[in-house]
Amino acid sequence: MKTFVLVVNRLAWFVPTLLGLLAIVFFISHVIPADPAAFVAGENATPETVAAIRARLGLDQPLYVQFWRYILSILDGDMGRSIYTGRPVVEDLLSRLPATLELTLVTVLVSIAVGVPLGVVAALRRNSWLDHGLRVVTIAGLAIASFWFAILLQLLFSMRLGWTPLGGRVEGWGPEQITGFYLIDALILQDHEILLDALQHMILPVVTLAVPATATIVRFTRAGMLNALQSNYVLYETAMGYPRRLVIWKYVLRNALIGTVTQIGLIFGILLAGAVVVEAVFDWPGLGTFAVNSILSSDYNAVMGFTVIVGTMFIVVNLVVDILHGMIDPREVR
Repeated sequence: MKTFVLVVNRLAWFVPTLLGLLAIVFFISHVIPADPAAFVAGENATPETVAAIRARLGLDQPLYVQFWRYILSILDGDMGRSIYTGRPVVEDLLSRLPATLELTLVTVLVSIAVGVPLGVVAALRRNSWLDHGLRVVTIAGLAIASFWFAILLQLLFSMRLGWTPLGGRVEGWGPEQITGFYLIDALILQDHEILLDALQHMILPVVTLAVPATATIVRFTRAGMLNALQSNYVLYETAMGYPRRLVIWKYVLRNALIGTVTQIGLIFGILLAGAVVVEAVFDWPGLGTFAVNSILSSDYNAVMGFTVIVGTMFIVVNLVVDILHGMIDPREVR
């Protein structure tokens, strides 16, 4: 029952949160000194042609009128047409969404698989050379700029050593579209060649995004472990003769992961934002590349559609994080 109340409470904040996000992005995107009507008309267009296109796109209306009309169209499931591609924004976003989700989910899984064990080891060997080394590495991982790190990886592993592809999702055509996730589609079709090719293309983008994400998970897991190890119940269970491994992995880690789970939800949103730069560097055909091209062409509808999709995913992920909190520690459910 408490979980149901939690879900209803979070969903009640979904609409105002998304409306606030849309309002901010809408007004910021419309006050920048760029005219999408001039972009559509071309360099040699006359002022009359630009004015006609502006009227056709509704850009001659006051901002609040444009925003209200956009909200009404969103409710009808229509995000307008992209100036950049000429297709409905919904189609563009849905065609690119699997690429970004696949990259983000694989990065999150890799970060959890590496970060949680390292955080546990760092806490259990506090102030050892391993702990100090991990702290230095995690600080460096958080400080590195993603675009700079991505270019370095390309220069070393793609251009100099030739171990990995330079960019893209696969070499040539991808697998038959079933889910849009190349790894899953290749497994379903049992196409091991495309599966291996997709994994090779994913290595550098995943490493670029996973370094800061893993560093964050290591730091929060370590902090949670140290706090849990000093709890009274750990001292009691140790005094009762429970095996140390059992105490750590069954009791301590469960309580230590509460803060880590929260960070994983935030990391998902950060990765979606970071994917904009990383996808552009690696020519990854996802939402990030689409967003960059849309911003450069002042494609308001596409930028707003990207905001709706990313904002919705971020809110849903945070809802899942709250539910996981309740599963890990029922006291967290309010």
